[in-house]
Amino acid sequence: MLTPFGTRIRFWFGRLLAEGHLGAPVQRLLEPSVPGSAAVACTHQNRSPDPLNSAEKIHKVPGGYRPSPFDKKILLWTRRFKKEDEIPLRIPLEMMDAARNKARIKGCYIMIGLTIVACFAVITSAKRAAEHHETLTSWNLAKKAKWREEAAIAAESKAK
Repeated sequence: MLTPFGTRIRFWFGRLLAEGHLGAPVQRLLEPSVPGSAAVACTHQNRSPDPLNSAEKIHKVPGGYRPSPFDKKILLWTRRFKKEDEIPLRIPLEMMDAARNKARIKGCYIMIGLTIVACFAVITSAKRAAEHHETLTSWNLAKKAKWREEAAIAAESKAK
């Protein structure tokens, strides 16, 4: 298996050579599965994630993440658990991240739906206003005429 990013493959003396990100040396050679075919060099490393240093080992809480009340609501909304009583005191951080991502996606879908509904509501209200010949221009002209009348009344009352 080749590394997913930054892999270069070269043919070299009848063998397939794969180099890692920084031209890392070939980790192992796989024996050819078909007699007479070339051996394949593979950069797939059977290594575990980076080991934690001693400070991280000391401060890492076993069992993962302690969910807040809001996190519990997210876990229930994304249907990770059926009831709030079923949620353990500590859950894996990966589970919480997955639940947050799912909740974020659901929230986006809800916002998209509400936006579409709002667009249709604006369209229908604009059509209804057009039937009654109510436009923004007519509203502005009526409002300015009302202000002029109020200003004229105020000026007459000061003149007396």
